Amino acid sequence: MAGHSKWANIQHRKGRQDEKRGKIWTRVIREITVAARSGGGDPAMNPRLRLAIEKAKAANMPADRIKYNVDKASGTLEGLSLEEIRYEGYGIGGAAVILDTMTDNRVRTVAEVRHAFSKYGGNLGTEGSVAFQFKHCGQLIFAPGTSEDAVMEVALEAGAEDVITDEDGAIEVLTAPGDFEAVKDALEAKGFKPEIAEVTMRAENTVALAGEDAARMQKLLDILEDLDDVQNVYHNAEISE
Repeated sequence: MAGHSKWANIQHRKGRQDEKRGKIWTRVIREITVAARSGGGDPAMNPRLRLAIEKAKAANMPADRIKYNVDKASGTLEGLSLEEIRYEGYGIGGAAVILDTMTDNRVRTVAEVRHAFSKYGGNLGTEGSVAFQFKHCGQLIFAPGTSEDAVMEVALEAGAEDVITDEDGAIEVLTAPGDFEAVKDALEAKGFKPEIAEVTMRAENTVALAGEDAARMQKLLDILEDLDDVQNVYHNAEISE
């Protein structure tokens, strides 16, 4: 089965994330805060917190800062009361967009999200309007040139749901959210280091955009990602440079 993800798109996304390192730290701290408050400050007993700490380490956040934020969230220090809200909408060419936000003021957040969509060519939808086009799953992506047979053997034995090879040669391993860590650990133990490893909302089908439409869609995504309260942006646009 050919994969929908294009390696160039993946690298493009990683490059943009690297440019926004400070923003990533802010998002990771929020995720650590909510994870620790909801499931406790012990990573061994809190899978969501373990993943948040992994993201923090991947973003080169110092260990003492990670510990401080875990302690702050699970201890007696007072912090912001954050609420998780998901928004759904449409971008250029009918591309589907999902935003996960954390906010201490939902009125402000929805106003900013709605304004960004309307100003840059999209539309904010209602709950459930596009979520059916995505699958909540664990996703590990390996660079072209990685042995498909070897990855498949390890991944499926560890509990992966599917292994997909993209036409560019990238290999995508999909798992149930609860099996993500076990599959990731099994692959890394065999020397397979993923370029991307996350629990995500994966688009079931993509909308191909090129030229002016691609540029407009990228602008919309950039604006949405830059909103202070936005944690993650998921979409099904396949953007050609």
